[in-house]
Amino acid sequence: MDEQTATEPDADGYTKSLTKRQVQMIAIGGAIGVGLFLGAGGRLAQAGPSLVFSYALCGLAAFFVMRALGELVLHRPTAGSFVEYAREFIGPWAGFASGWMYWVNWAMTGIAEITAVAIYVHRWLPDLPQWITALIALAVLVAVNLLSVKLFGELEFWFSVVKVTAIVVFLVTGIALVVGSADVGGTPASPANLVDHGGLFPAGVGVALLTLQAVVFAYSAIELVGIAAGETADPRRVLPKAINGVVYRIGIFYVGSVLLLAMLLPWTMFSAAESPFVTVFSHLGVPAVGDVMNAVVLTAALSSCNSGLYSTGRILRSLARHGEAPAFTGRMNSHHVPYGGILFTSVAYLAGVVLNYLVPKEAFDIAIAIASLGVIATWATLLVSQLRLRKAALRGEIRRPDYRMPGAPYTGYATLAFLGTVVVLMAFAGTAERIAFWSIPVLALVLFAGWRALQSRRSAADPAADRVGAAD
Repeated sequence: MDEQTATEPDADGYTKSLTKRQVQMIAIGGAIGVGLFLGAGGRLAQAGPSLVFSYALCGLAAFFVMRALGELVLHRPTAGSFVEYAREFIGPWAGFASGWMYWVNWAMTGIAEITAVAIYVHRWLPDLPQWITALIALAVLVAVNLLSVKLFGELEFWFSVVKVTAIVVFLVTGIALVVGSADVGGTPASPANLVDHGGLFPAGVGVALLTLQAVVFAYSAIELVGIAAGETADPRRVLPKAINGVVYRIGIFYVGSVLLLAMLLPWTMFSAAESPFVTVFSHLGVPAVGDVMNAVVLTAALSSCNSGLYSTGRILRSLARHGEAPAFTGRMNSHHVPYGGILFTSVAYLAGVVLNYLVPKEAFDIAIAIASLGVIATWATLLVSQLRLRKAALRGEIRRPDYRMPGAPYTGYATLAFLGTVVVLMAFAGTAERIAFWSIPVLALVLFAGWRALQSRRSAADPAADRVGAAD
């Protein structure tokens, strides 16, 4: 595709400005975040080496979700992503519900992440008020997203380069230490660390299962590549390669990293208060490791906020075009960027700056737990949409893409059952997860009420259309 064609807006008003290089790194970077760099330490301290199995199980689920997404994207690339697929294959109500659940996911995530950015910078600038740091970071990210999608792609590319480089350096170093049985903090690095301190499941299988919700959240944002499809030049050639890349890098980066962490040190030496990577390198006596990892985790948090603004801007515009979100969120600027949706989400992120001073840490844990419900809802929407696409193809209504979900429909049903199990397990986990679990009826009621109100408004505006819709 030539440059002129790539920069002309499509029927939806978007330009095909994201390059193959940017899309591939966005796909990779979306699968690497604070959940791994920071959160894995607390989960290792909670579940021990069994965390490897949790990451592997969730990674397998993520694999099938990504392949379902790939089939849908090859059917019809669109910046509305799963919202448009839910609308097409499940029904208008599903597009409405999944879109707003996705926004809840990123709103909750962004509130925590923008505050995390301020905390990380505070390490280097302790005299600068945290709210100023958070505000500056938010202003820069909003400006980048408003100026052009190409600028967003370039920033996300370099964020991803930092994260991937950090993981690769750790993997190479960790493998060398294990192969050489090097001394790490007075303990030889060895596969024996997986079983010598209470076995593979030192806290029991139940505790290992209770980590699944946090691990699913760690994998969040892998669906970003599907949203980027609507602004990618030659998506049918670029996207399959990008999605396949995410799948095997999940295995290497996530499962491989957690496996190495558990081999390098006894699981009892990790804690929730410190990045597990800092724990390992600190025991090796590596100078300034705290500052280096602080920079990496800061990058991961900025990347998360950047991705949240980008993705919700597109999803909200998709909703607004159907009258299911405030009209303001559907507006585009001269750079072909949905500025209304981006600004709408940035207001929620701004609340994170304020909440940092008003509520305790537990409130942010609850926000993350609720955000994971949005992740699960998005993944489930993609799986159900793929199942419906397959059925429509079998009926001869559409042509099924050559890039397909492997093992369908059985793998789709199995992954949906797994996601349902994760939700149920939240009722038996910590306080934050239990609160999130019991918020499900509230979220469902709000979405139902919103949909009914929307339908009533449509009925009042066009009674004839409503009667036709009812007949259909």
